Amino acid sequence: MKKLSAFLLVIASLALVACGKGEQINGHNTNTAYKSIKMIKNRLPADNRIEYEVSFWTIRDSIKDDGEFLSTVDGKNPQQIVELGKEFYQKRKASGFKEYEQYSSWEEMIAKFGKERIEQDRSKSKRDIVDSPRDNVMYKLDNM
Repeated sequence: MKKLSAFLLVIASLALVACGKGEQINGHNTNTAYKSIKMIKNRLPADNRIEYEVSFWTIRDSIKDDGEFLSTVDGKNPQQIVELGKEFYQKRKASGFKEYEQYSSWEEMIAKFGKERIEQDRSKSKRDIVDSPRDNVMYKLDNM
C-alpha cells in the first residue's frame, strides 16, 4: 500500500509539472521554443491558429538575435504572443516596413493569411484525391 501511495504521488507530481507549462512557450533554446509553439498551435481552436502562428513569426522576424528572441517569448501564453505580434506589426508598419504596406491593418493581414491557408488546404486535398498512374504503386503483373 505504501508503494502504491508513493507511486501515485510521483505520477500526480509529474502530471502537474507537465501541465504547468503546457500553454506557455519554453524559451530554454530555439528547439524547445519551436516545439512548444507547434504544440500550443495544435491545441488552439482552428480560428485562432493563423493569428497565433503569424504573431510568432512576426516576432521572430523582428528579433534576429536568438537570445533576445528567446527571452522575449519565454513563458508567454498564446494571447500574450498575439498581443506582442500586433505590437511588432504596428511598430514595423509605422517605420515603413515594405512587407506591411499592402495591409491596412493587422486584421486584414490575418484574414489574407487565413484565405491563403484555406486555398493551400483545398489544393492539397485535391492532389490527394487525384491518383496519377505514375504515383500508383499497384503494378500490372499479368503483362510480365
